Amino acid sequence: MKLSVKIIIGLVLGVIVGLILNLAFPSAFDGIDKYFLTPVGQIFLKLIKMLVVPIVFFSIVLGTAGLGDPKKLGRIGAKTIIYFLATTTIAIIIAMSVSLIVKPGAGGGFQTQGLEFKAEKAPPVTETLMGIIPENPVAAMTDGNMLQIIAFSVFVGFALTMLGSKTKGILNLIEQGNEIMMYLVNLVMKVAPYGAFALIASAVGNYGLGALKAMALYMIVVVAVLLIHSIITYGGTVALVAKKSPIWFFKGFAPAMALGFSTSSSNATLPISMKTAQENLDVPEPISGFVQPLGATINMDGTAIMQGVATIFIAQVFNHSLTIGEMLTVILTAVLASVGTAGVPGVGLIMLAMVLQSVGLPVEGIALILGVDRLLDMLRTSVNITGDAACAVMVAKTEEKHMDRPSSVSASV
Repeated sequence: MKLSVKIIIGLVLGVIVGLILNLAFPSAFDGIDKYFLTPVGQIFLKLIKMLVVPIVFFSIVLGTAGLGDPKKLGRIGAKTIIYFLATTTIAIIIAMSVSLIVKPGAGGGFQTQGLEFKAEKAPPVTETLMGIIPENPVAAMTDGNMLQIIAFSVFVGFALTMLGSKTKGILNLIEQGNEIMMYLVNLVMKVAPYGAFALIASAVGNYGLGALKAMALYMIVVVAVLLIHSIITYGGTVALVAKKSPIWFFKGFAPAMALGFSTSSSNATLPISMKTAQENLDVPEPISGFVQPLGATINMDGTAIMQGVATIFIAQVFNHSLTIGEMLTVILTAVLASVGTAGVPGVGLIMLAMVLQSVGLPVEGIALILGVDRLLDMLRTSVNITGDAACAVMVAKTEEKHMDRPSSVSASV
């Protein structure tokens, strides 16, 4: 049985058990929750938090080093990186805006007793920007200062690129470290069905139908933002820059989107994504071979959307109004995090923990959205790889005059 199916089963069973305990056996719920549901859920959350710092370091170093020789990066690399960063920023702004309007976490009747949370005053934006550069990278990792970890990781990745073969051993070591982290992520995700069951059963048992309705609204908001971003941002790129029909684009890339939905992994889908872009969207192989693998590492618009909606949702649950400075911090952190988000299932939750920590929101709030996250992860992956393909089509169109052979990307619809 596939992991996604197991998690869905765990989610459904958790909702059913939670409702039964809440409605029929309220007196027995406290003991079951204290000695079984809460411990299982907390163990799963601790496993996630355990992996945050090493995954951020390894994945961002490799993502930066993966850009290759800066001389080869050139024009195509600049266009690609600017596009990815711009669309990720647009994605999280849309996500936060829609969430602030719909307020998915404001009416769920969640109780926060037992979860100690004291909102700390956010530092000024200028102080946040100045604090990105760490005075002591080891201390930054020990303290979990994610923005500083990201900045240090980018510098290390750039140095590895510039030094080339001199640091091949270090690069191999970091690649091996990343492999270890990915193995541990996959290992942790094997217990995700049980964590999902326990966390959702505990939430529904504690809060009843109100919590379930709030999670349903959260899910609707995420799906709506994913659709809005895909149609407007990606469709707009294809229509306005590549001068092609968005319908042609989405129809041609549909096979890869379907595989991305089923695998929940940008990396696993990459061979099919590249083949589909080259054959159905007429993207030249050199452009496809550069843009799409890079996108699988640093372009995670779907994940950024989840982070934006989830952050606002959790802030609303805890009745904490984010300041403009805090919201800018969320945008900056999510954009930087998306650069290093590995294209494997479940890492989005780990990156969400980093975003929450950046504005002082409790990581425990992840428990509220964990049960539906696996379903949304499938949609997010489809959006992520679609963004990679839209960028490839855009770059191919703008590079036609520089190619030895004109691209057929402007063929008729």
